[in-house]
Amino acid sequence: MPLTNPWLTEPMPAGRLPRERLDERIRNLLASQNMCVLATAGPDGPLATPVRYYSLDFAVMFTAAPSSPKLRNVAADPRVSVGIFAPLVGLASSRGAQLFGEALVLPPDHPDGERYWAAFRWESEHAERGRPLTEPPRDTLVVIEPTRIVYTEHWLRREGFAARQFWKRSAHE
Repeated sequence: MPLTNPWLTEPMPAGRLPRERLDERIRNLLASQNMCVLATAGPDGPLATPVRYYSLDFAVMFTAAPSSPKLRNVAADPRVSVGIFAPLVGLASSRGAQLFGEALVLPPDHPDGERYWAAFRWESEHAERGRPLTEPPRDTLVVIEPTRIVYTEHWLRREGFAARQFWKRSAHE
């Protein structure tokens, strides 16, 4: 039987992408998707919450009600994991990332929020909620600046690279 994608057979390549290429692929994934699963831990155990996000470089951000279970968990333990993936139509198209870091909760008018709000498409959320587009956001913003990312893309195997690549924030980022 002919193989559709012979490069998916064993043995799997072990090559590492150059950092610039890995950075570009991660940024592309983050910018081309808008849903993630946020994993937190709380007194009742783990919580995995689907959320709509926006990205800025390697950071992902979303709004959340301060009383939500995810923010109660973050208040107790800010360490989080975020899973992001592209639609899957077969092993060859498998592409996703796991981001690890601490959630930063920025209440309205927090001085660090301006940088992130500039990249957040809040106008569409205002329209969905019936809020005037003339009023800036007054929501709590949650930002995750990952310290490490596990990026998976099986298409990389065609070029002799491992499907799973590992990214760590450098000291100058």
